[in-house]
Amino acid sequence: MAYDDEGGGWAARLLWTLDLIGHTRYSYLNGGIHAWRDAGLEESSEPTAPSPSEYHAEILNPNALITCDEIKEKLDDKQFAVWDARSKDEYDGVRGNNKHLGHIPGAVNMDWLNTMDRHRALRIRDYAELITELGALGLTPEMEIATHCQSHHRSSFTWLVGKALGFNMRGYAGSWGEWGNRDDTPIEK
Repeated sequence: MAYDDEGGGWAARLLWTLDLIGHTRYSYLNGGIHAWRDAGLEESSEPTAPSPSEYHAEILNPNALITCDEIKEKLDDKQFAVWDARSKDEYDGVRGNNKHLGHIPGAVNMDWLNTMDRHRALRIRDYAELITELGALGLTPEMEIATHCQSHHRSSFTWLVGKALGFNMRGYAGSWGEWGNRDDTPIEK
């Protein structure tokens, strides 16, 4: 089980990595430690010693990942979409620290924070509402959807949300840190 103290970004990044290396049995504590505490459940700060192993990770599920070049090749494919999980200002090219600002052509923007219910201890919002809102943006379950942010921290959470909703999600680990610093990537503002 994965959880964190910020609403899911770090936990989801771990789960995306586990999916990438072929682990299929993982879970997420919806809302993380905030939801746990909100429910009044018991906590412990007792340390737990890890057990050493001979495990060596390798990519066994390459479909969890999408590369910059793959995205560039698919931009005209109507069954492909890009979910930009950054803030509106980053998406619009108003804010950022990259060489180039803006967004991937055709990408739709739903800030990762808008997938969390701030009134329910940062749990994932109502699934039906999210599916309706994402559909209005042009993201549907039958599409292949790449999600990104600046470093694939926030977008790991949108990857997790999309997977929970039954969407065909792929994570762009290079994210805007790569796309926005290359000179061969198309950009819209």
